[in-house]
Amino acid sequence: MFEQFCGGENLREAALTAQNLSKFGVGAVLDYGVEAMEGEENYDNAVPEFIKAIQFAAGKKHIPFIAIKVTGFARFALLEKLHRGETLTAEEAREYERVQARINTIAETAALHKVAVLIDAEESWIQQPVDDLADAMMARYNRSEVIVYNTFQLYRHDRLEFLKSSQHKAEKVGYFLGAKLVRGAYMEKERRRAEEQSYESPIQPDKQSADEDYNEAIHFCLDHIQKLGLFVGTHNEDSTLLVTRLMAERHLPPNHPHISFSQLYGMSDNITFNLAHAGYHVSKYLPYGPVRDVMPYLIRRAQENTSIAGQMGRELGLIRKELKRRKL
Repeated sequence: MFEQFCGGENLREAALTAQNLSKFGVGAVLDYGVEAMEGEENYDNAVPEFIKAIQFAAGKKHIPFIAIKVTGFARFALLEKLHRGETLTAEEAREYERVQARINTIAETAALHKVAVLIDAEESWIQQPVDDLADAMMARYNRSEVIVYNTFQLYRHDRLEFLKSSQHKAEKVGYFLGAKLVRGAYMEKERRRAEEQSYESPIQPDKQSADEDYNEAIHFCLDHIQKLGLFVGTHNEDSTLLVTRLMAERHLPPNHPHISFSQLYGMSDNITFNLAHAGYHVSKYLPYGPVRDVMPYLIRRAQENTSIAGQMGRELGLIRKELKRRKL
């Protein structure tokens, strides 16, 4: 499982994997995939790992992005309190200032080295402070180019409108929006919590609704592509083809600087390598870190993403078909 989905146990090994991908025109999103342990010391110690990744990626066209999770730098309960809009104690306010400083240090370094930062989405009940941090970083560092991206999970029924309002806000304030579009990865947990606590689930009623919002988000972003950066994170072939078709209709070149595609390392190679071959900007999400530390991250992603089982079944079918074609 580790070898299939991870780039290596450290930055050096991940760099070699990224170098191999680059031979085929495929980029890499460096994703230090260690599940953060709570505690101020652990949060502080995580920052240099990402700084190191940014400095390594600097000047390397095949490593255009790094990914971060705010929960790697902040206490979950603090984010919950912020999301609820409750007043922080003086000590909590100082704690949150340290969180802001950690994220800012990473974003500032990324801007200096011109490496883009993807801020991952979190559970809906802590997402507001994550959005606020992303907005603050975009307003500060996306003035002349797209450095910071926020993530929009379109399996939530409110995210399409949030994407639109985020773009309007960016235009009004005067910065580029960074929009990473994904369907989402916390569906079972979100529905279960909503049922247990008797509130309306934030999740779409069915897959079709999520697909429709995702594709409408693509249309919206391409309509505003001169004023935002679009990162299409999907394993869905229909959505991928939709982007390429709309780009062609709008006479946007495959290598447009504001448009990137991405799939997880070890999955959907049929999409990734065909996009690269056709000249599009496409990257693999490349988790790395010590095996014992990264395995919880991988298991969590597998548990949260119900599409993985179906996707892997389809990929195995494609592999069998290709083996038969080659008579192996």
